[in-house]
Amino acid sequence: MDKFSLNSQLEHLQMKYVGTGHADLSKYEWLANQHRDSLASYIGHAPLTAYFAIAENESIGSIKYNLLMNMVQPCGPLHKPVLKTSKDQE
Repeated sequence: MDKFSLNSQLEHLQMKYVGTGHADLSKYEWLANQHRDSLASYIGHAPLTAYFAIAENESIGSIKYNLLMNMVQPCGPLHKPVLKTSKDQE
């Protein structure tokens, strides 16, 4: 398999599936995708959701709701770097 074919297949997969990433993917985006995949797996596996419900003494419905709400921002808000000005350094 030549390099061009391999790169075109990789680009096709990256366009088709959100979680596969791309060349400009930031660490935050990669981590958020990993967390979302984990949360989706927890919701999709009923025995695991039941285990969480027993461990937290909550209903299965509320556990699923909380997991879905965590999928919005799984790693918290994106932190922007703060640039110091010359006045701040004094």
